[in-house]
Amino acid sequence: MRLALEEAAHAPLTGDVPVGAVVLAPDGATVLARARNEREATGDPTAHAEVLAIRRAAESLRGAPRSGSGKGGGGRREGEWRLTGCTLVVTLEPCTMCAGAIVLSRLDRVVYGAADEKAGAAGSLWDVIRDRRLNHRPEVVADVLPAPAADLLTRFFRPNDF
Repeated sequence: MRLALEEAAHAPLTGDVPVGAVVLAPDGATVLARARNEREATGDPTAHAEVLAIRRAAESLRGAPRSGSGKGGGGRREGEWRLTGCTLVVTLEPCTMCAGAIVLSRLDRVVYGAADEKAGAAGSLWDVIRDRRLNHRPEVVADVLPAPAADLLTRFFRPNDF
């Protein structure tokens, strides 16, 4: 989560909301990708930290062999896009768009910091990620270092309060 917080802290430099994300490999230690919100920086409404981190993680794994016979083990085929066994760590609860990307990318786990009562889709407003009607339901771990994540957002949206 600290790496995701570092990413989030850089987002306001381009006028973006401070949200950061990191994708960890199945070993839980190797960082496959890091990202922060880039909607303002790129003019892309889909450039949320989660979506960018998922894209970059899939790119980093494309064609890379994966060893072992555990969950998601075996060799990774050329062009493979599934992030089976991987974990997404993000500073803010994912929205519905990001929740959909999480499910479709086949991530095993999502860890987030601050809850998003207005747009969260991992349990606060909706629970898209664990919806039993979908074909994949990642584990959700909430409230990991929520205070620093929320503080970044509060400072961004209410800078005169500090």
